Amino acid sequence: MMYHSPGMGIGWMFALSGAVLLVLILIAGLVFSQFQRPGAGDHVPRPDAERTLADRLARGEIEVEEYEQRLRALRAVRR
Repeated sequence: MMYHSPGMGIGWMFALSGAVLLVLILIAGLVFSQFQRPGAGDHVPRPDAERTLADRLARGEIEVEEYEQRLRALRAVRR
């Protein structure tokens, strides 16, 4: 004999809350993953000024005196 009931009971509530919880966890994971990566987004890293200056010295574009003078100026600006 079949029993007819007016609804599914509380099973639909568990299924709906589980689906909502899953969506919220996925959204939270995406949001927090953006905060975990330094420089996330469209930030393009630039070469360090001291390294560029040292490269110019190594290629012979500037002399040692000019290198030391510019290096002191760079370090004074950073303070």
